Amino acid sequence: MQSVFTALIVSALAVLPVQAEESEVQASHPYAGLWVTEDGRIRHELLPNGRYVEARGTRERAYEGRYEVTGTHIEYWDDTGFTADGDFIDEVLHHAGMILYRK
Repeated sequence: MQSVFTALIVSALAVLPVQAEESEVQASHPYAGLWVTEDGRIRHELLPNGRYVEARGTRERAYEGRYEVTGTHIEYWDDTGFTADGDFIDEVLHHAGMILYRK
């Protein structure tokens, strides 16, 4: 029983530095917040913890997943396995043929 408990503690502690490092990295970029297409139909909320929520029309949580920003480039991995990317150019997010503005 003690070895099972020890294994659980070791496993839990092994994950903690990765989570802290991920949050630290994501919090250091300037792009967290809400990004919206001109017509308001598509909305990306980039959370400071490296997660995002995409709303489409009346579907407030159409897609969710994680993202990483490197310089001005963003990579998305949604929770269903779909991937996408984009670039921040002159304070505008260019993503999958869409242009999103900071709100």
